[in-house]
Amino acid sequence: MKSNAEVVYRDLDASPTLNDTIYKRLEKLNRFSDQIIHSRVVLDTPHKHKHKGKIFRASIEIDVKGAPLLVSNDDESMHIAVRDAFETMERKLKEDSSRRKQLRH
Repeated sequence: MKSNAEVVYRDLDASPTLNDTIYKRLEKLNRFSDQIIHSRVVLDTPHKHKHKGKIFRASIEIDVKGAPLLVSNDDESMHIAVRDAFETMERKLKEDSSRRKQLRH
């Protein structure tokens, strides 16, 4: 999965621990769909946010045959933002793969 996946840090320092977590979660997503062509995870801090303190955003783009899936999540902790974004993407992939199975039958 690492060959067709990329992790991008914008205005943040790269974290090897977070990279390992992201690649493991991306591997897990492959179990839900064999239609994944490319994956991209973007980690950044949104500017001009109305919230006090630092907010982190984790965005996941999965190119699936047909249409890409996009999920974004904001949180005060980068790890929680990543976790929640992957949980949402997992649900979307499951829905997408079950919809595809119904269309075939």
